[in-house]
Amino acid sequence: MKILAVAGSNSDTSINKLLVSYAASLIENAEVEIVDMNDFEMPIYKHQREVESGVPQEAKNFAEKIDVADLLLISLSEHNGTYSTAFKNVFDWTSRIKDRAVWNEKPMLLMATAPGARGGLGVLEAAEKRFPLHGGNIVDTFTLPFFNDNFDKEANKISNEEKDSELKEKIQKISAIESILEK
Repeated sequence: MKILAVAGSNSDTSINKLLVSYAASLIENAEVEIVDMNDFEMPIYKHQREVESGVPQEAKNFAEKIDVADLLLISLSEHNGTYSTAFKNVFDWTSRIKDRAVWNEKPMLLMATAPGARGGLGVLEAAEKRFPLHGGNIVDTFTLPFFNDNFDKEANKISNEEKDSELKEKIQKISAIESILEK
């Protein structure tokens, strides 16, 4: 099984990258690629730019990674209640590829974390509404509030037993769906 793990942040110290990496590590016998948004840096989307220059190769490369994946794990960084600019720009450009649904109906576990009590709930709610309109097959969602209290960076895992069990159940659920799709 090929997993594409996306952290919707361009931060070098992204807590969402830590979360999505941990989630990916919970799936046995998987080939995992962890995406760095910095590898897909492009000019900010503008219709005139698209008309003049077309869709950048970086957006096409991102789409290709989605296409070869069996399963998507996406952990979104929340900036002012919605996506980070880095993620939104990649999403916008990818949505401009002709005859393409961004997420290509790939099963996904949609996640978010943040240092505060809501755990990125605002961005998760925005994505739950938007992604299905762009081929998002959201199987389940997960939020981790109070990241610094609930994630052990040294051990690279969730330290809150209840939240860790919740994530493991959701990983098991999405892994089972992928196994069914393979048959």
